[in-house]
Order: sequence, then C-alpha cells, then structure tokens
Amino acid sequence: MNSSSQHHDISDAEWKLRVDLAACYRLVALYGWTDLVFTHITARIPGEAHHFLINPYGLMFDEITASSLIKIDDQCNKLSESAYPVNPAGFTIHSAVHEARPDVQCVLHTHTRAGVAVSTQKSGLLPISQQSTFILDSLAYHDYEGVAFRPDEKPRLQADLGRATYFCLRNHGLLTVGPTISDAFLAMYTFETACQIQMAAQAMGELEYIPPEVLERGREGARVQTGRSPGQFVWPALMRKLDKIDRSYAT
Repeated sequence: MNSSSQHHDISDAEWKLRVDLAACYRLVALYGWTDLVFTHITARIPGEAHHFLINPYGLMFDEITASSLIKIDDQCNKLSESAYPVNPAGFTIHSAVHEARPDVQCVLHTHTRAGVAVSTQKSGLLPISQQSTFILDSLAYHDYEGVAFRPDEKPRLQADLGRATYFCLRNHGLLTVGPTISDAFLAMYTFETACQIQMAAQAMGELEYIPPEVLERGREGARVQTGRSPGQFVWPALMRKLDKIDRSYAT
C-alpha cells in the first residue's frame, strides 16, 4: 500500500509526509548514522497544529514504514494506534525545537561517532573543509546538561538554537532542522560529512584553515550548487536509490 486511499483516516498530505519520513529513517540507516533504536526524526503534520510523526520506540530505522509511524501531540501523547511505545524523553528536544520554530517541519537528531567527537571539542566544527563553509554561518551550540528529559531545559535549548539550521549538542550529537524532510536530511548529510572530514584531518597533521573572506561566501556557494530548495533538488535521486534497495518504507 502506498496511497492514503488504503488508509481512510489519513489525509493525502499526511500520507505523503509519512512516506517521506519513513524514507528519511531508511536513508539514515543506509548511511550508517543510527544508534540502534535511539534518536529520532520528527515531522510536523501540515494543517494540524502541534501534531507530529515520530518513530515507534523499539523498531530499528531500517524497519520503519509509513504506516508504522506514530502520530503524537506536543505532549507526546499517542494519537494513533501502535503496539510500540513512544519515547517521551527522546521527544523533549524535538518538542522544544518544534515549539520555538514554526518554520521547521522536520527535526533530525543523531549520535554518530564523528558528530559526538566534534561535539566534545572546545572549538567545535572547524573551518577546514568546503562542507564546513555551508554550515558555519548557521551553526549553534548547546552545552550538555545530562540526558535531555527535563522540561526545564527546553527554554535553554530554544534560546541556543535561535534561527540556526545546524545545532551541535555538546558531548551528545548533532541536530538539523528544515522546512521539509528533504532539507533536514541534506543538512545532516553535510554536517555529518564535515565532522567525518574533521576527524580524519586532525589525525593526519597540521590543518589548513579556510580564510574568513572565503567562509563568507559559503552559503552563496551552496545556493549556486542546488538552488534555493537544496533538499528538493537531491530528494528524487535519493528516492531512486532507496527504491532500488527496498520500497517497503512506502507501505
């Protein structure tokens, strides 16, 4: 089943979002950014204030399908049936971002080795790669306060994120936001790649830093490469890649 016609209680807009979000989970698994069943990718449902889609807690990311995603409200209450629970602690960060950023449809959070490694460094992400130039003018940091399950941390998360696209959670991992699922995914691809490059470069010797005047042209360079909707530019190719492997995400 790949159409909302088989799901009478799901609108066409929500079904499309479900398919894209399930695909995003599969792509995160494909690129090796998972942490078993931990971390989350959430998406705001269009036209429904404060309703979101999230993964069933206990499924591996390569098992997630459009129909298995769980609809929740901003308090993490389940609004759709599922044999799996939802992780309220995991939704704390996501709910904070969605609450503060109505421009954001998707929040993507990872615990990769490269991302966590860079998050532990005092200097954070360094201006040493082309990928970093796309990130640094929209990068924010949040200091570690322990496992993020306390509601009182939300205002500090929101203040630290501000209007940024890329968010480095110190001693914890990476987070990206986007006006679409595809934009959040591409942002994470760029962020993760920059962190992997930094780890490799730091192990090899003295670093060559990109001059400040070149850094200022980073975002302009990204627009030249992909236009003003970078995620939408690469998403069809990613879907073709995923479809060749396994189309079950769309069921």
